[in-house]
Amino acid sequence: MNNPAPSYHGYRFPAEIIAHAVWLYFRFSLSLRDVEDLLAQRGITVTYETIRQWCRTFGGIVKLSEIGLTDSLHTRLTTGSRPSSLGVDRPSFR
Repeated sequence: MNNPAPSYHGYRFPAEIIAHAVWLYFRFSLSLRDVEDLLAQRGITVTYETIRQWCRTFGGIVKLSEIGLTDSLHTRLTTGSRPSSLGVDRPSFR
């Protein structure tokens, strides 16, 4: 599958800022407000809602290898299978 390069034409912010915000959100599993705070520390004023829209628009374009996911994790995410060692599979005892 060959994904076309994303078109950032018509957006207020440069492509580097949009791509960096989307990368931060997916790579480090940050909340939208965390990404907003990180950008604000660098002098970039953008709302979390704008970041959400960017992630929704450009998130599918980000390749798994670019955000650091391994093949085994990708397989688990796409097939929905979980390892049996997860704590959620066992009943909790107090």
